[in-house]
Amino acid sequence: MTDEGVAGESERMVRTSVTIPESMKEQMEKLDVNWSAVVRDAVERKLEGEREKDVVEALLINERLRRKTPEGWDSAKVIRAWRRRRS
Repeated sequence: MTDEGVAGESERMVRTSVTIPESMKEQMEKLDVNWSAVVRDAVERKLEGEREKDVVEALLINERLRRKTPEGWDSAKVIRAWRRRRS
């Protein structure tokens, strides 16, 4: 995981709640684990995955929108024609 987008030491923390089954909460209480850190890490991994999906989707859309040039098309001829029109 990269540090990009991860909450830094000086970033203000906010509280949120998560709803879980009672049996899971009971199991969690038996362990000496920083559950806030576990949840933060899981959320950050999910956010990173979504950012990557967005980039991939944008690339796929871009590829679909790119036009193929017609066979035999010569860009130099088109540029010369437009330059002649301006003169």
